[in-house]
Amino acid sequence: MFPADARERQYGARRVARSCARRIWRAGPARTILAVEGTGVLSGGAGPRRPSYASGWRGAMDKIEKTDAEWRQILSPEQYRVLRKHGTERAGSSPLDKNYAPGTYLCAGCGNELFGSDTKFDSGTGWPSFWAPKEGAVETSTDYFLLYPRTEVHCARCGGHLGHVFKDGPPPTGLRYCMNGVSLRFVPAEGREGEER
Repeated sequence: MFPADARERQYGARRVARSCARRIWRAGPARTILAVEGTGVLSGGAGPRRPSYASGWRGAMDKIEKTDAEWRQILSPEQYRVLRKHGTERAGSSPLDKNYAPGTYLCAGCGNELFGSDTKFDSGTGWPSFWAPKEGAVETSTDYFLLYPRTEVHCARCGGHLGHVFKDGPPPTGLRYCMNGVSLRFVPAEGREGEER
């Protein structure tokens, strides 16, 4: 009778996981974050979000807040889906994945400097990947959208969803910031003077 009990426990755990997934899905994309690093908040949006800062805090940054209608006006439909609704672009669809020219990668939503080309590497995943962001440029939180914890990366200025960070990157950090190309804007090194959004 022991194997049947073990099987029942296993299937019971699966039922609980599926039930949780349905509750998360019904709550909608704005409620998919169940735990935010360092806050103790365990229900999506039920408390203040105090994200951790991936590379340290560089002082007060002017936060950008816009209405949903304003974001829809300035972003393309795909940028809006990824940056504001936490979507993911199809792997290999961004020309920035294979771009290795010297320059800076900015947030497509607000122009915040996120990554330098000196930290970019070919991860083979089909998404632009970096081993470190610029200091204080990004915030992270934990999402459970796929039922297991992933570290989501947001722009520190506008809160736009950029992608995720994983612990399988190259030295010196060992991190892989796997970004959606549609949420980035590349400015070549020689074209940087006078560039503001």
